Amino acid sequence: MNIQDQIRALCAEKNAIILAHYYQRPEIQEVADFIGDSLALAQQAAKTDAAVLVVCGVHFMAETAKILCPDKKVLLPDPTAGCSLADSCKADDLAAWKAAHPNHTIVSYVNTSAAVKALTDVVVTSSNALKIVNRLPEDAKILFGPDKNLGNYVNSVTGRNMDLWDGCCHVHSRFSVEALLQLKQEHPNAKVLAHPECKQIILNLADEIGSTQALLNYVKQHPEIKDFIVVTESGILHEMRKACPNANLIPVPPEMTEGVGCSCNECEYMRQNTLEKLRDCLLNETNEVQVPVEIAEKALLPIQKMLDWSK
Repeated sequence: MNIQDQIRALCAEKNAIILAHYYQRPEIQEVADFIGDSLALAQQAAKTDAAVLVVCGVHFMAETAKILCPDKKVLLPDPTAGCSLADSCKADDLAAWKAAHPNHTIVSYVNTSAAVKALTDVVVTSSNALKIVNRLPEDAKILFGPDKNLGNYVNSVTGRNMDLWDGCCHVHSRFSVEALLQLKQEHPNAKVLAHPECKQIILNLADEIGSTQALLNYVKQHPEIKDFIVVTESGILHEMRKACPNANLIPVPPEMTEGVGCSCNECEYMRQNTLEKLRDCLLNETNEVQVPVEIAEKALLPIQKMLDWSK
């Protein structure tokens, strides 16, 4: 048996499913039961009847799955797969920010720890941030964190004046504006697709702004367009190419680093998961993710509110 067959056999044996984010390695996406963005993974975790969930993503995604499924075993192939955005907002720091701004509603991006979610009024993803913020009273005072780029985008679209945490995704904040402008010159008929975690200067050049799922849907819904310039983590290109093999998908590179530029912008944390680590954690049921009950119970409330408001 090859490693893919071993993984599928272990899933059948252990009543396990593999939930993979669009930013995972292509070979992991190919072996997964379900592929999606953060919202879709949370929704899938909430409704599955599998006994074991293997979350191929980063740590906060596995925590969210465990909070939604406390009776299930949740595994993460590489337990050190973290998130620079989640790391930028510690629970103690958020608690201090919250204390300094009484009578404010706390809106936290899903890219946060369980402890931060436990201090939150409602969680959002890039798929539903606009919808959920618009559900809040127009006169609500809002603290939004930790992604200031997403928060700035939500402010610009909704007309809100949310106070923003000073954090950002290290991948989406390093896209090269110069490279994007050059690609637009080389492909004048191309549509630019950008994730709202990008800087405003990038979003100003975009034809479509949305979550990874929304950008994938846009490509699917526009077969008449040949060229797409894609400004998000390059893992989404795998599913885009499968769904739309005739589309010309052009990734925007990151800014030059120490004189060396890369053709794709990849999240090194997402790439920590491999087929070998996936197989081994299934085989031995290791790297189980746990969330303390007192934190999980508090964190469940804003997550469930997000899921309810996303329907």
